[in-house]
Amino acid sequence: MKKYAWIVVVIALLPSCTHKANMVRIGVAGPMTGDQSVFGRDERRGVELAVQEWNAQGGVLGKKIGLIVEDDQHDPRQAVAVANRLVTDGVAGVIGHFNSNCSIPASAVYHRAGIPMISHGSTNPQLTEQGFSDVFRVCGRDDQQSRIAANFVCKKLKLSRIAIIQDKTTYGQGLADEFRKWLSNSCKVVYYGAIIQGDKDFRAVLTNVKAQHPDLIYFGGVYPEGGLLVRQARQLGIHSLFMGGDGIMGPEFIAIAGTAAEGTYATFGPDITTVPSAQQFIQNYTKLYGAPGPYSVYAYAAANVLLSAIKGAGSTAPSAVVQYIHTHSFDTALGTISFDSEGDVVHSPYVIWQVSNEKFVQR
Repeated sequence: MKKYAWIVVVIALLPSCTHKANMVRIGVAGPMTGDQSVFGRDERRGVELAVQEWNAQGGVLGKKIGLIVEDDQHDPRQAVAVANRLVTDGVAGVIGHFNSNCSIPASAVYHRAGIPMISHGSTNPQLTEQGFSDVFRVCGRDDQQSRIAANFVCKKLKLSRIAIIQDKTTYGQGLADEFRKWLSNSCKVVYYGAIIQGDKDFRAVLTNVKAQHPDLIYFGGVYPEGGLLVRQARQLGIHSLFMGGDGIMGPEFIAIAGTAAEGTYATFGPDITTVPSAQQFIQNYTKLYGAPGPYSVYAYAAANVLLSAIKGAGSTAPSAVVQYIHTHSFDTALGTISFDSEGDVVHSPYVIWQVSNEKFVQR
């Protein structure tokens, strides 16, 4: 089934040329199915749009661009299998993965093959701290967004009793631990605990949280569990504020949490509707797919960085592409992007968002 899925994508993007020697092949990897498939859908669409635009202008290096979409199901073992398949398929680079617990093991596979990987959504610091020169990300890091969140909670909201819940994933635990590290002395952690990703009933954990009377519950995890947590917390009579990271951003969290989502805080990048460089992307994406998801523009930007580097290097040779990425800046829908020696973006602005009237709005 996966093989047919990517063949359909290649045919759709390359109606006149499907032979591998006559195309530059790009891999896209993320959770295309399952409870986080909205992230994979938005990633795929963002990259598809970039590829369609490049192909309309003649492709890159005189060749059309083909897309191979792989589903890692946000499972680290699947991510490694996906990475090996993409390497075997001879891709010039990979956009993805989304989840940090997938990106980190997959990056080792790409690194051994010398293939550049640009994640659009993996925020755990470990990803770019492995010493792999061919691993990049266009999003920020958990130590950056957690510091913003902690300063907001302690200095702006002036809260003092904090409960922290994480989902035992690389992303969720890493985010929660970074948040805890950045809390000031005025903020006391009265509860620290974990849930299991995929579970549906968190009332036992929340009952323990309730006994500590926290001012705020901070969640390190993703929207399927985050939405259930806040909804069940309200059902148990817990009126604490709720906050998470970029993993809860989007309408799916609100749909799961219902009215309990109101007032929830999250950290994410700036509202792209206010970013001048993103306006053409928003128009083109909306015309094809409807409103962009939170990470659609990040996948689009990552694809444009990769394709611009191939064009600038004049080659798909991995070493040339990697070198070009490290030594150049890129004008993207997110603005001008450049990377430090570890593969992180030099500037990564995080801001506070809050659910108001059934949607996330930048504060």
